[in-house]
Amino acid sequence: MGMLNGKKGVIFGVANDRSIAWAIAELLHREGMELAFTYAGEALESRVRPLAESLGSKLILPCDVTDDRQIDAVFSTLKKEWGGLDALIHSVAYAKKEELKGEFISTSREGFKLAMDVSAFSFVALARAAAPLMAGRQGSMIAMSYYGSEKVISNYNVMGVAKAALEASARYLAADLGPKGIRVNTISAGPIKTLAAAGISGFKNILDIVEAKAPLRRNVSQEDVARTALYLLSDLSGGVTGEVLHVDSGFNIMGI
Repeated sequence: MGMLNGKKGVIFGVANDRSIAWAIAELLHREGMELAFTYAGEALESRVRPLAESLGSKLILPCDVTDDRQIDAVFSTLKKEWGGLDALIHSVAYAKKEELKGEFISTSREGFKLAMDVSAFSFVALARAAAPLMAGRQGSMIAMSYYGSEKVISNYNVMGVAKAALEASARYLAADLGPKGIRVNTISAGPIKTLAAAGISGFKNILDIVEAKAPLRRNVSQEDVARTALYLLSDLSGGVTGEVLHVDSGFNIMGI
């Protein structure tokens, strides 16, 4: 019997079969959760739909997280089809490629706004729409972050600032939604070879450093992160909210 039998969750941010969000989806499905997926644009739909259908998902919905009307449409459909919701998984981030190289001081106003909107505010918008569907269900929301929110990572630039805002937003959301029995947490995953990571200059060097210096002397995998997501979305973490859980082989504890 699965840990999540009878539970229903929606996942934002599956890009392909190597994405962290997909690893989470596979594990949640194995543990019995019924899943809905979203995609932004036709190009991503062509990747997401076959993956979602392979898990038996019947709800595969368009959603640009910068468009409140599309967000409302997604949760209206979930309410109609399911009546309620137990889990929200946010694995969405974006910054212009030119903002992810050189110096942070060169960040454009437009680039800053875009990164913050897609990578941080979208979690607030999704949480606001999801919360009414979680009433009385002890729901759980998680978002994906990275150590660049805490320390300066070369070429991570505005994305690091956006991830810091994401983590702070999760704490405030946890405070707002806690009285309703809804938990909100973030996972700070170590560097993983994904489509998103490919846009960061010098990413291989980051992998090499983590492998050499992290206490476990290895990089983490999508599956490592997925298991932590399972913990945060299950009753095992019933007393945990507002936290940033690092899944990075311990790299974040190291100093010089």
